[in-house]
Amino acid sequence: MKKILLVEDDASLCRGISFKLKKEGYEVLTSSTVKDAIVIFENNKIDLVISDITLEDGDGYELCQKIRQNSDVLFIFLTALDQEVDMVTGYDLGADDYITKPFSVRELMARVKAVLRRYTKSDESSEKFVFGDIEADFENHSVICAGEKIELTLKEFELLEVLVKNRGKILTREMLLDKIWGYEYIGESRTVDVHIRYLRKKVEKDDKNPKFIETIRGVGYRFNPHV
Repeated sequence: MKKILLVEDDASLCRGISFKLKKEGYEVLTSSTVKDAIVIFENNKIDLVISDITLEDGDGYELCQKIRQNSDVLFIFLTALDQEVDMVTGYDLGADDYITKPFSVRELMARVKAVLRRYTKSDESSEKFVFGDIEADFENHSVICAGEKIELTLKEFELLEVLVKNRGKILTREMLLDKIWGYEYIGESRTVDVHIRYLRKKVEKDDKNPKFIETIRGVGYRFNPHV
């Protein structure tokens, strides 16, 4: 049974989400503050944290930052803050997903399942891919540039893996959302753009003029290994 820590200071919403998660078979621990959430996290084996951003004694960004100092546990922001700058901040801190309110319970459950499922290794995952001075080892979750390891978030790594394994093919934003997030992601295709932006900064020599991760205007992206 997966154990989820739900951090939400709206008592009614917290009860509703907790009830639904329990019906889906998850064990749920709840908190309304950053302080209590950290105590609960440190004393339990948590598989996923779902946190609001605006909390009684601080914010979810602070919570995520503190947890990320010592753990790569899966983390979802669930918040009314829907500006791109808020989303970028959340992903930059290491969030695996960012869900904006209002949301449907069905959508939330689908996205929780998708994040917990993470990515499934394929038969091809044991291969190493080399492009330029980058070496990507998907089995060992390692990306090396000029002999030095590049630190990628989970979603950045998954995005690179999908692009590389479909090299030469044009992938729409919707295809990337489906392959990586694993559900029908309506109205938030900018999530892909945000991750592409950060991924390019890490694997391209000049992220303003990318050579490997090409933008196909009006469609999506394509990985070109033959540069």
